[in-house]
This record gives sequence, structure tokens and C-alpha cells, in this order.
Amino acid sequence: MLRHILILGLSVAPVLPAQSPVDPSALPFKLRATADLVLLDVSVKDAAGARISNLTKDNFRVYEDGKLQQITQFESEDVPVTVGLVIDTSGSMRPKYNHVVTAALLFIRSSNPLDEVFVVNFGDRVNSGLPIGVPFSSDLNQLHAALSLAVPAGRTALNDAILFALDHLEKGRRERKALMLVSDGGDNSSSYSSEDVTAMVRQSRATIYTIGVFDADDADRNPALLRRLALVSGGESFFPKLLPELAGICGQIASDIRTRYTIGYVPVRSGKPGSLRKINVTASTPGGHKLAVHTRTGYVLPRERSLADRGGETERKQDL
Repeated sequence: MLRHILILGLSVAPVLPAQSPVDPSALPFKLRATADLVLLDVSVKDAAGARISNLTKDNFRVYEDGKLQQITQFESEDVPVTVGLVIDTSGSMRPKYNHVVTAALLFIRSSNPLDEVFVVNFGDRVNSGLPIGVPFSSDLNQLHAALSLAVPAGRTALNDAILFALDHLEKGRRERKALMLVSDGGDNSSSYSSEDVTAMVRQSRATIYTIGVFDADDADRNPALLRRLALVSGGESFFPKLLPELAGICGQIASDIRTRYTIGYVPVRSGKPGSLRKINVTASTPGGHKLAVHTRTGYVLPRERSLADRGGETERKQDL
């Protein structure tokens, strides 16, 4: 999660039809503060892959474009998040779908009970799984229905689904944001490209976890896209060999979300608007042993606008 006050951050976009993904170039902004702040969601593991949840600020180093930054904010609490389950319901998922539903329900049970959860189902079209008028839920029965009532059919509008989910995610009240995407193939039905998706992810605060359940002969599969979404957003990608592994992976993701650190810093303003700012975070134990870190790899420095361009707005906030 990055939050740039004054310069960066994604505001709530208008409600869109279920099948219409957000246009990345048409998002409004609000001005709210007078200083820049970058907030990163950070996951840390040891060499054996175990999550490390007892570190302090002094165990971390943050670099932006190679320059060491001063950490000004540090949190390590298990706080509620807004999280979306983005589930492939294309026809090829039919024999796998029961495993997906079971694993997604385990994810929900393992998550913070105060999380705001929503479901996005996608085949040829993108649809919200929850009833009209219910944007988020923490009710297990309601979420079970949102998952289990979908009927796998059609092709795969994966790019459109991610953009729709990122837009809906910003309507949530929780400061931390996450998506879990489960799909068995690449995209063969979207209006938007993978480049559109990557650009939007760089502007979003979401941490994205991707699970690819591919068939060996699936010509449409695109593991590179799933890896890129996870890498850019600071999440992780998983490619189980067997369907029963899905439940364990979803449990791991729920645990990762609950044990992430929030690290904030105020960057030195430099570089051209629209340029990519590269981020590198390192962590080590008090004894000096290096640890594995997952967080965002960078963000795009937005273009500043004049008051006239902002239509006289007095406040603007953009969260990444």
C-alpha cells in the first residue's frame, strides 16, 4: 500500500456497471494534505519461508531510486483490510471450481473477522458476486453464496476483472487493500490490455496475490502476467500442481495479509512527473541475517495539476 498525500493516491471512482471495468485514464482526484507520504505494505520471511512478525523499524532499510529514506511511520498490528476475491468462472474452470470455492472459504475463515470482503466473478463478463446494494460483507453465508452460485461458462475476461476489482476496492473503508486472484488461464475476452492492468496496479494501493491453476495444454495461460501483478504490487504468485493444494495456499495468503508491516517515509521530490520511482526494502534480524521481503517495486510519480485544472477543488488525496 502506498499513500501519497498531496501527490499520489486513487480516489473513489463512480459506480460502474458490473461488466464495465474502470478506464485508467478517467479517474478523479481530491486534494487533502500538504506533504508527501509513501506507505508500503511489507511481508517478511526467513530462509525457510516462515513469516517474521516481531521486527522493529530498525530492522528495515527503505531505498527509493537507490537513495536511503528515513522511515517516519511503522506499524505491525493485525488490522482489518478491504479484500476482494477475484475468481475465474470461465467454462474451463468447471471441473476445478469446487476446489476453488472450498479454498476461498478457508481464506475467509482464516482472515480478520472485521475484514470487508467482496467477490468478483468473471467469464465473458465481469460481475459482482454479492447482492445489489451490498458492496462488502463479512458474513460467511453471504460470501459462500457469492462464490458457489456462480456457474462457470464462457471465455476469460481477466484484465477487465482486475480493473473492475481495483476500482471497487477503493470504495472500501479499510486503509489496507488486497486482492486474491484465482484463474486457470490468460485473457481471451477483455476490452483492456495487460499493459492497462499493469499501469493501474502501479497507481493502486492494493497488494495482489495470484493463483494460477493451469492445465498443461492450456494455450491461453499467461503465468507471466500473474507473476508481474504480484511482483509490482508486493504480493506473491502461486502455481499449485494439484488442486487440493489450493486450500493451503489460500490459508498462507490470509496469514500473510494479517502479518504485514506498514512502513512510511516522506520522499525527496525529484524526477519528472509520470516517471517511475523504484523502491527497494531490505530487512535483517537483530543478528544481521538477511530476510526475504515482499513489497511494491515502485510507483509512478503523478503529474501535478493547477487549481484551474482541478476545477477549484481545495482538497485532493491519492492513495497508492
